[in-house]
Amino acid sequence: MKFTSVNPATGQPISDYELMEAPVVRKIIFASHRAFTSWRGTTFVERATLLRTAARLLRERAPEFACLMAAEMGKPLKAGRAEIEKCAMVCEYYADHAEAMLAHESLVSDGGKCFAAFEPLGVVLAIMPWNFPFWQVFRFAAPALMAGNVGLLKHATNVSGCAMAIEEIFQQAGFPADAFRTLLITNQATKAVIRNVHVRAVTLTGSTAAGQSVASTAGKALKKTVLELGGSDPYIILADADLELAAAACATSRLINSGQSCIAAKRFVVLESVRKEFERLFIAHMSAARMGDPCDEENTMGPLARIDLRDELHGQVEASIATGARCLLGGKVPSGPGAYYPATVLTDVKKGMVAYREELFGPVAAIIPVQSEREAIRVANDSIFGLGAAVFTRDLAKGEFLATTQLEAGCCFVNDFVKSDPRLPFGGIKTSGYGRELSHYGIKEFVNIKTVCVN
Repeated sequence: MKFTSVNPATGQPISDYELMEAPVVRKIIFASHRAFTSWRGTTFVERATLLRTAARLLRERAPEFACLMAAEMGKPLKAGRAEIEKCAMVCEYYADHAEAMLAHESLVSDGGKCFAAFEPLGVVLAIMPWNFPFWQVFRFAAPALMAGNVGLLKHATNVSGCAMAIEEIFQQAGFPADAFRTLLITNQATKAVIRNVHVRAVTLTGSTAAGQSVASTAGKALKKTVLELGGSDPYIILADADLELAAAACATSRLINSGQSCIAAKRFVVLESVRKEFERLFIAHMSAARMGDPCDEENTMGPLARIDLRDELHGQVEASIATGARCLLGGKVPSGPGAYYPATVLTDVKKGMVAYREELFGPVAAIIPVQSEREAIRVANDSIFGLGAAVFTRDLAKGEFLATTQLEAGCCFVNDFVKSDPRLPFGGIKTSGYGRELSHYGIKEFVNIKTVCVN
């Protein structure tokens, strides 16, 4: 069975890929398990040396990989190069810090010597999405490999070229041949991989529905999971906010990756007293986005990843307008080929509307006016999601208080947009998932925290 990757900017086919049959997949899993038995015995210095080599190779091939992302999922070239640089950074971060993060931790007990040791689990399956086809993989792979685990990648089929390139990077860097492998399989076939006795844990970045499916399968097999799922991040604009700063940051966040990011700003909860001015500034920034061929260096927005995703987004916009939202910018499907959708701003969004309750995975902003700070917090938290949130205010003490104690999210920023950083833990709550990636918290998700006592 074959599948074809399609260029979302042109609608033209790129490459055909042969899906792996079940016996081949089982053979790869066993080979990965066998590689783990020796890889776990390597030193942190040996692992770090290889991971730094991977970082160097990433930087050397950044232009090539940026073009690959542009072709497979429509990412503009500048954004693609930045993504590769971030992958190199996360490799170097864990190469530098993993040994200290996983050092034995002394514990106090009734007698003798007691400590916690952090031992690798084995084969970890990563199920990854198309929107950041390199970054999502490396933010899992770098800590997992440094901890002594090995990795299997089930990537989104439309970025299979990226998936194969990532496997090649690890092999070129000198990692054992089966320490990191890509599986070209369907979503349905993934369930058998999760159930395989040699797979010890699963990490998924994707939709809430995908997370529910993976968690169910893994739970029945008693496999550890980390899930980073959907988000509908609220950004609160208080009456005392620096509106120019807020509008610029909100537009930047809403248009990251052409709006296709789980932690992109999506709901803008604005105090009525500053709503008109915020809308004016925000629309100016949103209008400045240049949409077009992702291989044109001047363009900052490419197409969405697939036509069906573009059509689904437009349906959400139309449904919201039909129930009372007003469209201030965009909202029309462009003529011509490609999965393009313009920067769009909806206002007067209210509870019950599609734009209020659903994730808008594209360059569409939903402005929700509120009358008070208390109402702003209530609206921000009135969501099934809980990935990121932000608050804009000149009162930094108030901003810190709201971010720390009032907003229901895994990542909260004050006077800035939510972003991931290798040094900071990343993840969500509610239907945005559980577990953490990055920082020292992330590397400890896929280890056995072993208690050792010596009398």
